[in-house]
Amino acid sequence: MGRDATATTSAGTTSAGTTSAGTTSAGTTSAGAAPGRAEAKAAGEIHFVNGRPLRGPFPEGTETAVFGMGCFWGAERRFWQKPGVYVTSVGYTGGHTPHPTYERVCGGDTGHVEAVMVVHRPDETAFDELLRVFWETHDPTQGNRQGADVGAQYRSAIFTTTDFQLDQAMRSREIYQASLTRRGLGAITTEIGPLGEYHLAETYHQQYLGKSPHGYDCAASTGVAYPGLGEGAGLNP
Repeated sequence: MGRDATATTSAGTTSAGTTSAGTTSAGTTSAGAAPGRAEAKAAGEIHFVNGRPLRGPFPEGTETAVFGMGCFWGAERRFWQKPGVYVTSVGYTGGHTPHPTYERVCGGDTGHVEAVMVVHRPDETAFDELLRVFWETHDPTQGNRQGADVGAQYRSAIFTTTDFQLDQAMRSREIYQASLTRRGLGAITTEIGPLGEYHLAETYHQQYLGKSPHGYDCAASTGVAYPGLGEGAGLNP
């Protein structure tokens, strides 16, 4: 049984929030798009696990990337446990409706993906190590689903904030595809591109598995190790 059927009862009692999180805005309302929240409201401002600000400002030398890999509850925990990660949050991106709500995103009419924003220190953890978490802890061949969770909001995606990240993400997809092909697995469907507008999800979604450690975690994967980029996968020059 998926998350949507087991653990969304607090949605009506928790304040919702959006933020552009320092990214460039790419979200505009298109004809026929589902209406969003009339105004962005403040989400929880502090990371439940490490006490750092979700919205920033973030320290000099940190970099930001956003990953879509199914249900964002478990995905976020896998990233906040990595050394060199300063802070994480969950939110919605890649859609066409301003100020999306969880209910609208789950309805499939906003085009958004459930995503994890990861702010990390590249001098402590290379971006390629974040890519390793991404490729190895979900199944990027499943299209609009992850395990029992079905819908376009669960699609696989990487949204970057630098040309260096974009190049590494694209090359990593080719490398991981070769590993999957050797194992007889299918084509990767992961969407990769620059980050547009990122909206913080409602407060009750933030660090959900920090608050409820035994809560739902999809944890789909191919079981195939990501070999890494090798030379050139280190620090952003």
